[in-house]
Amino acid sequence: MSLVGIKNGISHVLSKNSPDKQHLLDSEESQVDYNNNLNDEERSIGSIARSRRSKDDDDEEEESIPITDFTSLVSNVLGKVDPRVMSDIVIGLSDGLTVPFALTAGLSSLGDTKLVITGGFAELISGAISMGLGGYLAAKSESDFYYSEVKAEKKKFYSNITEVNHEIEDILLDINENFSDETIVSFIKDLKKEPKLMVDFLIRFGKGLEEPAENRQLTSALTIGGAYFLGGFVPLVPYFFVNTVDVGLIASIIVMAFTLFWFGFIKAQISLGDQCSTYKKFEEAVQMVLVGGIAAGSAWLLVRLIG
Repeated sequence: MSLVGIKNGISHVLSKNSPDKQHLLDSEESQVDYNNNLNDEERSIGSIARSRRSKDDDDEEEESIPITDFTSLVSNVLGKVDPRVMSDIVIGLSDGLTVPFALTAGLSSLGDTKLVITGGFAELISGAISMGLGGYLAAKSESDFYYSEVKAEKKKFYSNITEVNHEIEDILLDINENFSDETIVSFIKDLKKEPKLMVDFLIRFGKGLEEPAENRQLTSALTIGGAYFLGGFVPLVPYFFVNTVDVGLIASIIVMAFTLFWFGFIKAQISLGDQCSTYKKFEEAVQMVLVGGIAAGSAWLLVRLIG
């Protein structure tokens, strides 16, 4: 495909999720309609490609098999969630399913159900707030870093365009080291016509950075904090329905073993995708159970020895 076709493809990728964003250079240059410059051969190729994609999509729909496996269904649903939000959920649940469990197990050695519930709730609230604040600060740091890089590229665009050209050249050669000098020069000339696109190209493909989603800090704080609270509430549930703390501890251990196992199993499937073998999923699931069990056992033993 000609260089114009390559340029159009990258323009589409860059502009699809970030039209007229404030972080890019303000420019009054009109956008060039490159579609009018496509020759008949490129139009024909594009038409054939679209036809083939449409046919493949139809075939895929016809050959699709209903999902009946529970873990596949869960991962399919969660897979539609924003990856960053999904990461926050995993972080919150991972800590929420282990730390409060260890605490409640430790408190149960004191022999008072009410104490376990009260202490557990106190830890849940403080832990959720702490985790939420941590998520907020992490997201803010990520956002600050992103915009500082954008600002630096803007400054470089005005003060040292030669360095910018070299950066673009390096990016293209990383993509395909066989690009000719003519191809690279022509690409850079076309990209210069759209300064906003040029800066976004450098940030995304040169720095490997994506613009943080709107309200990312608040979303991260609420997601991590909420997931922590939800995960930490699970080991507390049995203590509401028993009269003795020993029975509550045994029930909590059974509930948590089940929960940790399936959390590790589903987390592995979501993280590693279809390439993840059943053996690997079981390995991750058992690992989660062991981590939670060791933490809870250590806390229980330590409080028992102190008490």
